Amino acid sequence: MTASSTRRTTATRSRLAAVGSIAVAGALILTGCGDQTKDNGSGSTDTATSAAPLADKLPKEIRDKGVIKVGSDIAYAPVEFKDSAGKTVGIDPDLAAAMGKQLGVTFEFENGTFDSLITGLRSDRYDIAMSAMTDTKDRQEGIDSETGKKVGEGVDFVDYFTAGVSIYTQKGKNTDIKTWSDLCGKKIVVQRGTVSEDLAKAEAKKCTGGKTISIEAFDNDQQAQTRLRAGGADAGSSDFPVAAYAVKTSGGGNDFQLVGEQVEAAPYGIAVAKNDTQLRDALQAALEAIIASGEYDKVIKKWGVEDGAVKEATINGGK
Repeated sequence: MTASSTRRTTATRSRLAAVGSIAVAGALILTGCGDQTKDNGSGSTDTATSAAPLADKLPKEIRDKGVIKVGSDIAYAPVEFKDSAGKTVGIDPDLAAAMGKQLGVTFEFENGTFDSLITGLRSDRYDIAMSAMTDTKDRQEGIDSETGKKVGEGVDFVDYFTAGVSIYTQKGKNTDIKTWSDLCGKKIVVQRGTVSEDLAKAEAKKCTGGKTISIEAFDNDQQAQTRLRAGGADAGSSDFPVAAYAVKTSGGGNDFQLVGEQVEAAPYGIAVAKNDTQLRDALQAALEAIIASGEYDKVIKKWGVEDGAVKEATINGGK
């Protein structure tokens, strides 16, 4: 998922690590965000507790239900999105399904706006939030990254990927934009509550000569892309895997172009409430298991993001 304390946040919400070119197989298409309903499509049917080696690590109430409720902004291809059949697909659902086999549960993804995910976690609407959320100290400590004020008890993260933030423009236009400083005097579109928004706000304060950066923030990244595609802004910004996927797929690759280098390398983390240490540790064990078995690498390779892979499941590794 302040908004900055939710899904992708503060000058650290993004993901770096040259996440390679996004070579997504098949005819997966960027689709609109689904409604606020549960989606069981990402779960595995072969998750019987008796066959799951790590089932006993889960809290009893979750083990008995057989379901982990996942809050996610399902409009962030290729991390999580709806395919042409309306099924939730992407890096996160695939990793969750593999972890579910280890734990004997189904990860049930429920769609929500990014900046509401941690709130939903606090209110027990979700058991976890898994949505390309950058692990940051502010989120760990419940700090609003814009105001510096404490707004909650914070969350713990189980880190599972690394990425950075990128800028993209309409193809063949605004060729003078190469870095964040080049945005002074221009308009950028971003998703609300993300590190991209934080970076744009921080850069705007550095602008001189009476210039600033006009920032238009949207509930999801696809809305921002639509605005840029229509010529309503000079540039957009999002996590590198997402920006690269949009560049590759939107308009058959004719709508957008990446500009400049990625910035703000940081880990994606699965967010868990501070008091759910048993669930947090079970998720870490499941992630370690699929890394060791090679299932993790299969998922990462499938989506063409090998350079963002991690070698171990770290808790609260964000800075």
